[in-house]
Parts: sequence; structure tokens; C-alpha cells
Amino acid sequence: MQYVTARTILPMLALLGSLGGCSLMKDASDSLVGPGEETAQLTPRSVTFRDLLNLPQPKGKILAAVYSFRDQTGQYKPQPSSSFSTAITQGGASMLMDVLNESGWFIPLEREGLQNLLTERKIIRAAHNKPNVPMNNADPLPSLVAANVLLEGGIVAYDTNIQTGGIGARYFGIGLDGQYRVDQVTVNLRAIDIRSGRVLHSVLTSKTVYSKAVSADVFRYVKFRRLLEMEAGFTTNEPAQLATLSAMESAVIHLISEGIVSNSWALQNPDDINNPVLQYYLNEPTTIM
Repeated sequence: MQYVTARTILPMLALLGSLGGCSLMKDASDSLVGPGEETAQLTPRSVTFRDLLNLPQPKGKILAAVYSFRDQTGQYKPQPSSSFSTAITQGGASMLMDVLNESGWFIPLEREGLQNLLTERKIIRAAHNKPNVPMNNADPLPSLVAANVLLEGGIVAYDTNIQTGGIGARYFGIGLDGQYRVDQVTVNLRAIDIRSGRVLHSVLTSKTVYSKAVSADVFRYVKFRRLLEMEAGFTTNEPAQLATLSAMESAVIHLISEGIVSNSWALQNPDDINNPVLQYYLNEPTTIM
């Protein structure tokens, strides 16, 4: 039986510490393991959000109505999660409204909560028939704005374990291994002409959801009847809702690009067709499996 001394234990500890990723303690307020408590912040966005913000200006903004953007996959989280927990976010319409608003090309109109909006308008009309009308209700109500296009679609697929793999090694009781898994979410977005009901453009976009786990361990006898056993590791899972949000951003950019080429809508400056973002999405090839 081989033993290790303190001189060899220290490098092992250093190795395990480095495999944990960042420092185990950022400051005194953090816990011993993990990143510790964090304050609320704006939702992180991917590179597609930067592309969305860098789109050229339109000749005129498009009034768009979104009634729903549902999860059409019907998938639930695997056990041991609750059988009522869905694998995909149910807030697709809210996320799409944010993407449309940030693009600078659309004026999204509230339709998902239309019944609530109509109820409030009834309350204001009822107040007009009474004396001492509040100042905020004194003016007559204008008609609701009608949309130019109707945006339909949904989250149409969520495929799990489309790619898995890993690697590992062990030498003299010191082991290291890593594993990864790739899922994929797919969304569909359609622009529909309200007057004719014709589908002007339809786009399918997909985004991978990447998860990985890295762990290391030491299992050695330091001396007779003295066993050293240590473990360290971390797991990262890309949030499925952020991948869905990125797929929506990509779908909106593709929809805008296709509409420009087909003259469904126009650029403020026609020369902006050479904008790097537009050129990238217009020339993005479709992968043939």
C-alpha cells in the first residue's frame, strides 16, 4: 500500500480548489460553498439582444397585436420534479412583447390582457355619467388603436438530450471527470396581414440549452488507518427561459429582415440594407441535417 505525505496533499488541495471555478468565498458575507446571496438585477441577455438593438431604423413603426405565444410542446419536467411543472416557460407572450418593443420596429398593442383593458374602459365611461368626475377620467375615451399585423406562433419544440458526452481520468486515487448535455428549444413566429388573413412571413428559430458538470475527488491513504477523501465540483445549467428569449429575438430579427427584402416594410434609409446585422441574418444558412 502506498501512502502520501503532507507535501503531496497540498498540491491535491490546490487542484481541487482550482477545479471549483471561482473562489469559494468572494467576501465575508458569502457562504463557504457557492456564489452566495445576490441582489435582484435585470434579466441577462444574449448576443441576439445586442443584434436586436443594432438594427437600422424603420421608415415607420408597425402596429402589432400579440394575443398569445403559447407553449405548444406539452412537455413537463422529468421526475423527481412535480408532474405539473412544465419544461418551458408559460410567459412566452410577455417575453415576445418585450422583444418587439426593444427592436424599435414595432409598436406592440396589448391584446393578451384585452379583457382587463376593456373592463377599465367601462369603469371610466361609468364615471362620466356621474358628477365630480376625477381629472384623470374627465376626457372622453378615444377608440383603441387597430393593428397592422397580427403576430402568431409559439414554442413548438423542446428536445432534450440531443447530445451528451463526458471525459474522466483517475491516477493514484486522484480523479477528475466532466459531463455535458445539450437540449434544444424551437419557436415559430408568423406575421399575418389582418385585412386578408394571409401569412406574410413565417420563421422557425432554434437555440441550444447547454448544461455541464465538472467534479474532482481524492481517495488516498495518508497513513495506516488514515484515509483522505475529498470531493469538489460544480454544475451549470443554462436557463431554458433565457434560451427561449434568445430564440424569440432571433425570430424577430429574421422576420424584420425577410419583410424588408419582400417590401412588406421599409428602412428609413434604403442604404441600411448593408447593415452588418441585417446582412448576417439575411445570409444565415439553414443547416441540413
